[in-house]
Amino acid sequence: MSIDLLVRGGDVLTVDDASTVVRDGAVAVHEGEIVAVGAAAELAGRYTARETIDAEGCLVRPGFVNAHTHLAMTLLRGRADDVTLQGFLEKVLAWEAELLAPGNVAAGVRLAVAESVRAGVTSALDMYWFHEAAEAAAREAGWRLHSGPTFMDVPQPPDGLGYEERLAWARRDLEARGDAGPGRRPVVFAHSAYTLSPAQLTEVFALAREFGALVHIHAAENATEVATVEVKHGKRPVELLDSLGLLGPDVLLAHAVDLTGPEIAAIARSGTAVAHCPVSNLKLGCGIAPVPRLLGAGVTVGLGTDGAVSSNSLDVLGAVRQAALVHKAGGDPTAVGAEQAVRMATIGGARALGLGDRLGSLEVGKRADLIVVDLDAPHLRPPHDPWSTLAYAAHSADVRDTVVDGRVLMRGRELLTLDERAVLAGIEDLSCPDRVA
Repeated sequence: MSIDLLVRGGDVLTVDDASTVVRDGAVAVHEGEIVAVGAAAELAGRYTARETIDAEGCLVRPGFVNAHTHLAMTLLRGRADDVTLQGFLEKVLAWEAELLAPGNVAAGVRLAVAESVRAGVTSALDMYWFHEAAEAAAREAGWRLHSGPTFMDVPQPPDGLGYEERLAWARRDLEARGDAGPGRRPVVFAHSAYTLSPAQLTEVFALAREFGALVHIHAAENATEVATVEVKHGKRPVELLDSLGLLGPDVLLAHAVDLTGPEIAAIARSGTAVAHCPVSNLKLGCGIAPVPRLLGAGVTVGLGTDGAVSSNSLDVLGAVRQAALVHKAGGDPTAVGAEQAVRMATIGGARALGLGDRLGSLEVGKRADLIVVDLDAPHLRPPHDPWSTLAYAAHSADVRDTVVDGRVLMRGRELLTLDERAVLAGIEDLSCPDRVA
């Protein structure tokens, strides 16, 4: 049988339910879909591939899913460090009103995609302004971006739309999307319970559910946010969403740091998922999300980086390490293990997006989003356990090849669908608001 791509040799970490590792394995890909996973010798005999990646001595695994980010915030990297969440928001909102426009967002997203592909990130959930420009930039590079209309009722939004106008525009946007395609789904972003009223939240969630869209919202990022929402609306953020009947399996909460026991129970009962952003939470002094308790309650948890202005990096592998380490600070080294952290960054993120049947593991019928990690380095030897190697030893620079939807976006650490020099040149004049004409 003729196929498009065969990734052969090395160990294949499938991240399936059985935690299968195929030694000297291979992954066969045709028309963007995985058609076989098995021993390299067997698959080489069964398939004739138009393109081959030799992964001998490497680890082949699913690409990382960034379950919460703001990609074009690459434009502001390093501009809001060592401040609280509320101080961060004050700075960033003012800069965004001045800086953001479709062309600038596209430039910021190209930089983010280049960084992500190099780090083995094959898809991301991106909440930001001018999502059409972001989607176009990602599409040009062949990268999987999950985005859509964002609701944030603030003065002087960068796109100039008032709430009612935004609601009508979002409906047109969702109507025009039709079938999102394999490995994708429509998404609506409700920024938070402190930038939207209960009535607005109810209306936005209803619109999303009319179109079968995922709803993504910041919730309980720190104690100050919780107190702000409680003063404004009489309930804590998650408590408010629950009381409005808005939690559910089509909802993904970003952060979920400051939670009570009843709120964790409500999240679990409703099937709501959580995007854990350990690096951003620590850097902004927000605290440590109760991830072990969430996992113990059966909540689906993915990993996110947040934006590059709050975490300074879009490196999901860095978030894997942080997630595997920070929860041990309470004295329990088993709180979040290496395998759990890697799963959160792959199949956990895919399930959090409602796409676990299409993404997040290397299994027949799923989309071919995969990476090859080069193990030929002193800090990765000996590779006794692939989960441990990834969580505690590997760096994003160890990613050698990145494939999205069966298309090779990086081979031998060389980007194939982006002109990296042009991307860097294009960002230079946009990286500081003071230099924007």
